[in-house]
Amino acid sequence: MQAAKRSLCVIGAGPSGMSVLYHLEKLRLQGGSAVAKMPQVACFEKQNDWSGLWNYTWRTVLYNRKCSIPIWFQPLQALTKYGETVHGSMYRSLWSNNPKETIEYPDYTFEQHFGRRWNQYNLKPKVTLLHSVQSVTFDPAKEKFSVLVKDLEQNRVLDPKEFDYVVNCSGHFSNPNVPYFKGIERFPGRVVHTHDLRSWREFTGKRVLVVGSSYSAEDSVLQSVKFGASRVISSYRTNPLGFRWPESVSERPLVTEVGPSDGGGTEGWARFADGSVEKIESIILATGYLHHYPYLAEQLRLRGPNLLYPAGLYKGIIWLAGGNNRLMYVGAQNQFYSFPMFDAQALWTVRYLTGGIQLPSSAEMDADTKPWLEREAALKSHQEAVDLQTDYTVGLAKQANYGFDLDASKLFYKWFDSRDEDITTYRDGQYVSKFTGKLAAPPATPFMSAMDDSLSTFLANGKDE
Repeated sequence: MQAAKRSLCVIGAGPSGMSVLYHLEKLRLQGGSAVAKMPQVACFEKQNDWSGLWNYTWRTVLYNRKCSIPIWFQPLQALTKYGETVHGSMYRSLWSNNPKETIEYPDYTFEQHFGRRWNQYNLKPKVTLLHSVQSVTFDPAKEKFSVLVKDLEQNRVLDPKEFDYVVNCSGHFSNPNVPYFKGIERFPGRVVHTHDLRSWREFTGKRVLVVGSSYSAEDSVLQSVKFGASRVISSYRTNPLGFRWPESVSERPLVTEVGPSDGGGTEGWARFADGSVEKIESIILATGYLHHYPYLAEQLRLRGPNLLYPAGLYKGIIWLAGGNNRLMYVGAQNQFYSFPMFDAQALWTVRYLTGGIQLPSSAEMDADTKPWLEREAALKSHQEAVDLQTDYTVGLAKQANYGFDLDASKLFYKWFDSRDEDITTYRDGQYVSKFTGKLAAPPATPFMSAMDDSLSTFLANGKDE
């Protein structure tokens, strides 16, 4: 009697989840002995389309300042029409911080990344849209996961389904980290986390405080300037962003208190750790995101800060604390490489699921993760961080027989230099694709002057030479 086919649940149809489906289908079409070991797959996506975080939505938190409930206690996250938290963190005029040549798939141009690459294998029918995973538990005795899914359109929780494996691809840039600062509940102006920000035009003519010191904060400062904020104060916890900013930008240590001005209206003030005080009208919290997987049982749930190499994941993928090596995370890292790294992780996962990669002992897997954790803890520069992720991604791709050299470190180094040279023009730089050998054309309209964020305008703005 033929053994029952194993089953796989993929949670999320963003770039990570779609890469898993892509490599499964690609392997199936290639044929060979691995095909017999391929699992039956179910992929659930709570949004109404694939692409995950890259789906723009107008839905955002609309704080009601006339409500009797203090603003601080009003909902921190927007909800979809089905009552699910809004996943997307996209805002208008969002450009990638790093060059597209550092995050491109090796087999498709950037324009073709999502739609054309995925459509090549007709992957959309493999995704069950508008279905939200509600809970995932693991039975060690049966070595099975029980997955509870809600059909959002029908408002009905389906009967639990059993799976042999689960790949969590739901991302980790959708649950905002929202710090509290003394007096913020009394601040009369706009307070918004970048997750819920949609248009920079609301800050035109305003005095804006941006809290944070990573790439999101960097872009928040730059976008505020671009769209006409009268003044921007960048507040940092440890180190300033340190760029040569336009005259309208200043940097202050961490904000310690905010409050309303005596004159009423939306103007307030902010006090900083150095004792200085600034008048402000809006606060943008560019304070990052938290790992948040409430549907996963406690012993299956990744927690902690956003790291290049999260603790508890062998090869950054296999969850070691539960699930008997049957739970995988794809795309759970902080990232420079993003798409190609997700793709290499997805192929590694597919190789593992189909018997092409064998796991060492638990002790060996634990030992394998420690040098990565120690290396990240000792990082002293962005260059060292890129080197870490380069080594990780290239090594993973090699083990998975990915077939392409993903080392884009030199492009990242050039990017760092261009940002240091002029933070307002670095997005106008030209880079050579590793995979096509082509130099990108310079944009016809520089970033700081490009106000039309439509795809057609973007693609017409700079054609590859």
